[in-house]
Amino acid sequence: METDADLVLAAQRGSREALGAIFDRYWPRVWRAAYATAGDRELANDAAQDAFLRAVSALHRFDRRLPLEPWLVRIAVNRTIDLLRRERRLLPEQAADARFALDAPPADEELTEALRALGPERRAVIALHYWFDYTTPQIAEVLEVPVGTVNSRLARALRDLRLHLEVRDV
Repeated sequence: METDADLVLAAQRGSREALGAIFDRYWPRVWRAAYATAGDRELANDAAQDAFLRAVSALHRFDRRLPLEPWLVRIAVNRTIDLLRRERRLLPEQAADARFALDAPPADEELTEALRALGPERRAVIALHYWFDYTTPQIAEVLEVPVGTVNSRLARALRDLRLHLEVRDV
């Protein structure tokens, strides 16, 4: 199996096969990151596709010594937030059957609803931390914000989730 660095080098040299291999390897995680941020399948599709197009156009600047996944996820999350802001859909409408399509999706409808109620920045922090197992510094790098901002968003998101779920239990 080729390493990411090998694939990036080949893609930087014009290999369509390498680009296809990068896409195949990372599409599911990039899409999940976009969906976890948007909570909307159509917007996640658009954002993830956009993220790959942007990544391909910027691949010549990518440092092969760095891990590829966080870079791709960062592009996807940022593109998703941009699309949400552009559409003024900070709390997007959801299809009745939509579920968060993450590695370990919430089994509980109340938790899914509580996650949807979070703003996209807080949803992204929760998803990156709990479903992608990123550390706080990794999340800060992906979102291009200070570690303190990640900690703050994570704490507030957990507080909001707890409050939302406690209100439901009353």
